[in-house]
Amino acid sequence: MAPITRLSFLSLSVLLAACASAPPTPTPTPTPNSSFVIVRHAEKANDDPRDPNLSEAGRARAERLAAALKNQPVRAVYATAYRRTQQTGEPTARSHGLQLVTYDAKQSATDFAASLRREHTAGTVLVVAHSNTAPDIAAALCQCTVAPMAETEFDRRMRIEVDRDGHARYTESRDQ
Repeated sequence: MAPITRLSFLSLSVLLAACASAPPTPTPTPTPNSSFVIVRHAEKANDDPRDPNLSEAGRARAERLAAALKNQPVRAVYATAYRRTQQTGEPTARSHGLQLVTYDAKQSATDFAASLRREHTAGTVLVVAHSNTAPDIAAALCQCTVAPMAETEFDRRMRIEVDRDGHARYTESRDQ
């Protein structure tokens, strides 16, 4: 009986070692309930010092933004009352059959972010802001630190994904 016991012990040892070295099962990343994409308006023309239109490069950037969001479930597009923000958000709104929603550029980022989170619990929302407000809106949405934006920066896309439990995750990318 000693050989059976030794064989049983050896088999059990091999099985235990296999279990101990098995890789852990990855925890799935929760699917976001809602996503907020915050951008600064695209490049502006020099046609009006107070409320310029987009330049040719700005119109091309606005079209690339719409193309990038084409297959996402965009539920709303927000922009301030300025032509450059409206013209940046318009191609995305049009491609999703939405009316552009104008928001007050002077509203606090905290209040605006709270209303966005309250009103949009599913889908993707595009917000077109300005260099001095876009990072603050993103920071208020994710409750994290977001770097300031230079007056010459037009290519940053900030994304805040909010899961079902209200936890936010911030990522950013650059338009090419």
